Amino acid sequence: MPAMTAEMDTLKTRLKSTWMSGDYAHFATFLEPGALAWLQRLEVGPGTRLLDVGCGAGQTAIPAARAGADVTGVDIAANLIAHARERAAREGLHARFDEGDAEQLPYPDASFNLVISMFGAMFAPRPDLVAAELLRVCSPGGRIAMANWTPQSHVAQMFKIIGGYVPPSPLMVSPLKWGDEDTVRDRLGAGTRALSLTRRTYPMQYPFPPAEVTDFFLTYYGPAVRAQAALEGDVREALRRDLAALWTSNNVATDGGTLVDSEYLDVVGVRA
Repeated sequence: MPAMTAEMDTLKTRLKSTWMSGDYAHFATFLEPGALAWLQRLEVGPGTRLLDVGCGAGQTAIPAARAGADVTGVDIAANLIAHARERAAREGLHARFDEGDAEQLPYPDASFNLVISMFGAMFAPRPDLVAAELLRVCSPGGRIAMANWTPQSHVAQMFKIIGGYVPPSPLMVSPLKWGDEDTVRDRLGAGTRALSLTRRTYPMQYPFPPAEVTDFFLTYYGPAVRAQAALEGDVREALRRDLAALWTSNNVATDGGTLVDSEYLDVVGVRA
């Protein structure tokens, strides 16, 4: 692995702090239906040795363990790993959760026959290292599956707004490139013998209106929490106003709640 510069080390520390901000375990509650639908398409069950990279608080790993898979989850956020461990123990599930980095996974080569990442590994700053690690820990003939927000998605629009107020580090390769088909082919194609790339929409549904969804993100979603904390007064309120306008313009719910379908790239590769 390339030596880490002081600047990259600082960025990684900041990213870890970002994902430990807010309360992702609570935040992900409303996203669970889409995660379960994605997992169901992968036909996870007994005999599956699954690694969930960027597992958060176990939103996908826990249901996989319930289905009988031998599950390992890894994430940089120590508090989310602790939450996932507690949840697995509470349900009596066989699942292992480790604090670790998607750019340097703490597992031997070919350890898993299914390596997944739902809106997780895409946020690591050095995607070439991530791609190499996903391929390395997957056994030949096994699968690598990712769900990545596309550059055109609602979530991408949200990050564009946040970045206008709090610009990302110049060391950070845009996470949204993982939602571009040609980029994914460049990163994973040489290590796979088959690669399926499908654009789908992810339902982001909340039983409250767009303005309250905005406040929900600013309270519980790490990147939004950190962005808001970096701003003051009228500028902070302007960020909230712009995010609320985005949620309102993309909302298709007619019952007073919020439903936004955010596009993502569904990636499934078979390891060569």
